[in-house]
Amino acid sequence: MGKSRGYRSGTRYAFQRDFKKHGVIPLSTYLKTYKVGDIVDIKANAAIQKGMPHKYYHGKTGIVYNVTKTSVGVIINKVVGYRYLEKRVNLRVEHVKHSACRQEFLNRVKSNAALKKEARANGKTVNLKRQPAMPRDSRIISTEGNVPQTLAPVPYETFI
Repeated sequence: MGKSRGYRSGTRYAFQRDFKKHGVIPLSTYLKTYKVGDIVDIKANAAIQKGMPHKYYHGKTGIVYNVTKTSVGVIINKVVGYRYLEKRVNLRVEHVKHSACRQEFLNRVKSNAALKKEARANGKTVNLKRQPAMPRDSRIISTEGNVPQTLAPVPYETFI
């Protein structure tokens, strides 16, 4: 007899609330503002069963395309076979949160603008491109005043 593969199969732990996170959902969840074009992460809240995304979409990131009174419409790219399909899912706001994936980019834009402004004031040029991690600098290690220590295994002894 094969394993049942229903709509919610294998979700015993996926749909559970976090430890010490049971009870009433914080009001801040409902007071967040979502706008069309926002990048959101889908994180299903097991306390609310309405508007809950299918388990495939848990942990996925999408773009808001529609906002209603209690929910948001999100576009997600799903791999089906050899192609990407644009899926549109409607989720209650309890199941989404703003994604932090663009935050690093926005911070870099601000810092680059500040560096450009400062360089223009000083009449210098500044390189704003990101650089990969370069090899570490070479160093010389001296044994002077630092005698090498030899290590040897301790013989195994049994005390009965």
